[in-house]
Amino acid sequence: MDKEQEDSFFSSKMLACPLRGHWTSFQLVDEFGDGKPYGGLSYTAVDSVGQAFSGRLNGEGFAKVENHYRGPVVLTMDAPHSRIHKLYARLMDRIHYPLPITELQVRAEQTRFFHEDGFRREHNPAIKDADVFLQVEVRDLVRQGAHLPPVVKRFYEPQSSLLRAMNELGIGPEHPFGIALSPNQHNVLEVRPLRALRPLLSTDDQFCALNLYQLALMATLSYTDFGQDPAKRPVDKVRFAEDPSVGHLFGEALAGFRENWRIDKGQRQRFYPLYEDVPYSKRLEILPFDPTLYASNHPDKGEDQEHPANQHFFDDQEDGGDTQAFICHHDEVILIAVRGTASLKDAIRDVDALQVPFEEGVGKVHKGFYDAFRAIKEFVLRYLDRFHAGQKIIICGHSLGGAIALLLAEALRRRPATNYNILLYTYGAPRTGDADFVQGAAELVHHRMVNNNDPVPGVPARWMDANWKVWVPGLTMTALSGYGLLLFGTGLVRVGGAPYEHHGQQQHFMPVRFGEKDSSAVLWDPACESIEGTACSRILQKWRGDMPMRGNLLAQLIDYQDHMMVASYIPFAWATLRRWQQAQESGRTVVTGHEYHLIDNALTTLKAKLQEYAREMRYDVGPRGATEAQSAVRSALSREQGRLEQTRDRLLTLYARRLTLADVYGNAAQSAEFASSVARWAKHTENQQSEQYASLPPLLDSERRLAAQPLDIDSYV
Repeated sequence: MDKEQEDSFFSSKMLACPLRGHWTSFQLVDEFGDGKPYGGLSYTAVDSVGQAFSGRLNGEGFAKVENHYRGPVVLTMDAPHSRIHKLYARLMDRIHYPLPITELQVRAEQTRFFHEDGFRREHNPAIKDADVFLQVEVRDLVRQGAHLPPVVKRFYEPQSSLLRAMNELGIGPEHPFGIALSPNQHNVLEVRPLRALRPLLSTDDQFCALNLYQLALMATLSYTDFGQDPAKRPVDKVRFAEDPSVGHLFGEALAGFRENWRIDKGQRQRFYPLYEDVPYSKRLEILPFDPTLYASNHPDKGEDQEHPANQHFFDDQEDGGDTQAFICHHDEVILIAVRGTASLKDAIRDVDALQVPFEEGVGKVHKGFYDAFRAIKEFVLRYLDRFHAGQKIIICGHSLGGAIALLLAEALRRRPATNYNILLYTYGAPRTGDADFVQGAAELVHHRMVNNNDPVPGVPARWMDANWKVWVPGLTMTALSGYGLLLFGTGLVRVGGAPYEHHGQQQHFMPVRFGEKDSSAVLWDPACESIEGTACSRILQKWRGDMPMRGNLLAQLIDYQDHMMVASYIPFAWATLRRWQQAQESGRTVVTGHEYHLIDNALTTLKAKLQEYAREMRYDVGPRGATEAQSAVRSALSREQGRLEQTRDRLLTLYARRLTLADVYGNAAQSAEFASSVARWAKHTENQQSEQYASLPPLLDSERRLAAQPLDIDSYV
C-alpha cells in the first residue's frame, strides 16, 4: 500500500486496526411516524475509515448498513432532484441564484406538520421502535442549505457533538454535513416537514376584501427596515432577527411556519394576515446567501457584492434620496410594496408639484413623485428581468408610496415586449398625474382606497402646477371662506394647464356612527366631492346650519389620523373583511337597513344645503353679472347636486347587494388551502367578532398616542 492510500484510511489519532463487522440501521419518518414519504430515496453512509455504503431506502423509509468498521456512521442524502416537476426544474435551472434542490427536500415539502401551528411534536409513535430517536431537518443531511429555513428548536437533538469529534480526531474523512448514527442500534430520524406560510392573495383583477386587508399590511410593512444582519458586506451568512422587518417576516418567520402579526414597529394591536400553508419552495422567497455557491455573493466583490438586502430592498439614502420599497416573489406572484412619506427628503418631493412629462407613457405627472419613481425604476426592472416568469405583479403603496406605485405600475404596463399582468392597490395616495396621464393609464387595474377624511388624496389640487417654493408661501397668505374653502381643498377649480386627476377605482371607507359608542364602517364609491372631501362623520351628525366642507387645509389636520395605516387604514380594512365575510356567510346585504336610511337621510339633507347655497349665490350677483369665480362656484355646485343623485343610486345598489365568495376573497377562494387558511385566521381571538357586521376595533392607548403625533408633511400640500 502506498503512502497516499495509507493516509486516506489511517491517522495517528485512530486505532491502527479498527474492527469490522458492525451494523447500523436507520429509518426516516414524518411527524406522524410514517416512513412511506421517504421510501425509495437514495442515501450514502460513511463509516469511521471512510468506507461508503450507498443504497436506497425501502418502501417504509428503512435501510441497514452491515459489516462496517467500528464507530459511528455518517448519513447524508444529497442526491439532486430529477427535475421532473416544473416548479423545481425552474428553480434549479434559473440563471440567477439556481437552487440546489435535493430529492429529500422535495419529499419533505410533500409532508405535513402534526400540529397545525408548526410546533414540533414531542412524542412520535415511531419512538417505540427506535434505539435512538432524532429530530432532524433537511439542511442536516444536505451539503448546501443556505436556501433552507433556519433550524427550529428540537426535543431530540442530533449528535452534532459526535460529528464534530469525528472531524477533530480525524476518524475517517472530514464530514462537513450529515447525521452521525449510533452503531449497532436502530436510529429513527424524524424529518421536519418543509412547509412555509405565505400571505393569501387573489390574483384576479376584481376588487376583493381579502386583498384590501392583506395589501394594507404589506404596504405598512414597507415602512420597516429589511433587518439583515450584517446589513452590509456579509462574509459567510446572514440572519434576520429584527422583528418587525421585511427580512424577518419572509426570511425567518414565515419560512419557519410562524404566524407573525407585527408589521409596524409601534404596533400593539394584533392584525394577522391570512396565511396559506404551502410547500417551502412556493413561499415568498428571500434569495439565499452563499459565497461558496454564488460568486456574486463573495465579499471580494466590494460594492458590487450581492446579498438579500440589496436584492430585495431599495433605499436610496446614500444617493441623496429616501425612497424605500421591497420586492419578493413566489411561483404565482411578484409582490412590490412602496413606502410613503417618512422623512424630510420625502416631504420635499411631496411638495414639488411642478408637472413634468411622463416619459414612459403619456401626459404629465407630479415632478416630486416622478423623481422618486425614477430612483426606484432600475432596481425593479433588474429584479423582474431575473425572476419574472409569468407571475402576476401585485404592487401596493401608501401615501407617497401609492403615487410612486401608480407611476411604476403604468411604466411596467407600457414596457415593450413584456406583457406584464399588473394589479395595483393604493392607500391614501395623492393625485399623481394630469388628465392626459389618467386617460392614457385607463387600462391599468388600480383599486384606490380613501379613508374617511384623509387629507392627502385631496392634493395636489387639480390646478397646482408650480414648484413648492412658489405656491407654499402663496397658500399661507390665502384667505378663503364659505364654499370657497371646499373648492380650494378639493380642487374643483384650477388655473391653467391640464388638471391633476385621480386614477383608479375609488373605494371610500366611511364610518357610520349611531351614537357615542356604536359605529360601523361602510366601503363604497360615493361619487361626490362632498362625501369624498369631508369627514363623513360630520355629514351624518346633526347639522348646525353650516355648509359641510373639507375646510381650510391646515385646520383639516385635526383629521390627520385618518391618513395613518396602523391607526386607520388597517382597522378599516379589517372591519371591511369581517363585515363582508359575515354578509356572505349569512346571505344578507352588505349594508344594513339602519345604515341605509341614516346615510340616505344625510344625503338628502346635504342636497338641500347645496341648493340653499346656490340660491344665496344668485342674490349676490352684482349689476355686471356673475364674476368668473362666481360662475365657477355655481357650476361646481350644480355638478355636485348631480353627483349626489348618483351617490344615492349607488347607495341603493349597495343596500341590495349580496356578496359572493369571489367578492370577499377573489380567486383565492379556489385555492386548495383556502378553507384551512380562513379557519386558521378565524382561530385568533381578534378575528372572532360575532356581531352581524364588524365595526372598527377599538384603538389601544399606545395607538391613541401614536395618532396624536404630528402628521406626515405630505398631508400639508
